[in-house]
Amino acid sequence: MNYTRQSKLNLFADNAQLIKKEFTWHSILAKRLAALLYAQAGKSVDCDAIRQCHVMIKQNTGVFSTFRGNMALCIAALLSLSSNPQVVFSKTLKVYDLLKSEKFRASDYLAVAAYQIAAQSDTSDYRKVVARTRSFYDGMKAQHFFYTGQDDYIFAAMLGLSDLDVTTGTERIEQLYSRLKSEFWAKNSIQALAQVLVLGKSDDSAVDRVLALRDALRAQKIKLDKAYTLPILGILALLPVGVDTIVRDICVLKDVLREKTGFGLLSVTSQELLLYVASIVASEYAESIKDEVLTATLSTSITNIIIAQQAAMLAAISASSAAAASSS
Repeated sequence: MNYTRQSKLNLFADNAQLIKKEFTWHSILAKRLAALLYAQAGKSVDCDAIRQCHVMIKQNTGVFSTFRGNMALCIAALLSLSSNPQVVFSKTLKVYDLLKSEKFRASDYLAVAAYQIAAQSDTSDYRKVVARTRSFYDGMKAQHFFYTGQDDYIFAAMLGLSDLDVTTGTERIEQLYSRLKSEFWAKNSIQALAQVLVLGKSDDSAVDRVLALRDALRAQKIKLDKAYTLPILGILALLPVGVDTIVRDICVLKDVLREKTGFGLLSVTSQELLLYVASIVASEYAESIKDEVLTATLSTSITNIIIAQQAAMLAAISASSAAAASSS
């Protein structure tokens, strides 16, 4: 087994244990996400640094701010990994206000999208990227009114940060969606998958790779084509790596992670486990690509997808808890 992938998996599992008892009022999913973000950076989780950034967020936002919501720990972890957390967060708040001025609704997703843009673009480009983000979102909303919502904000920001032409990119997303819609059940996730694939080649080879990967994984009884994992399948399809190699690595690492403390069947669902494993496999292959631009694009996309899907899981859990409390 590749030592780097194995060591990163071990680091993630160790990080998850280190952070488990910290941040009492935060979801275990949020803690595991922070653990993964640190592992992807090749670092042991620094709970003190995350706590300091969390305090900084509280000191600079109001009681009802979305920056204090489900993704607060994620944003604190991201900030703690930056060289200057205070400056990055100040820029994030500025971008957040720009996004709000473009009529995006306040949400956990918008807070993360603001961080994406602040961390991945120059200050002079913020307005342009925000405007592009709005244009991509509107283009998707025009095509799929009921499927396009706040959970698409992170993907729209990812597209806004790219060099894709808005009109051409939006048309290509719809073409990809049309090609994929008969192959998968989760329509909203199909749109997210199309948004990922549009970052790759302009031909249909990526779609063929997605289907080949899906079938090969299913032959091993691994379902990476479900709602929360479908977008990461798109990243795997964009990697210049053989299908059999990717499937083999996911099979091996899945079993290894399942045996780690805190990742048993009663603690972590199959979809969440697969999201972690696939992201580690994808990031290692992305980092080994000799094309620096492609490596940077895929690496940031992997991080964005992981965060977006974890945010969706957290939102689903929160909605379920709220419904249960209401019925009681």
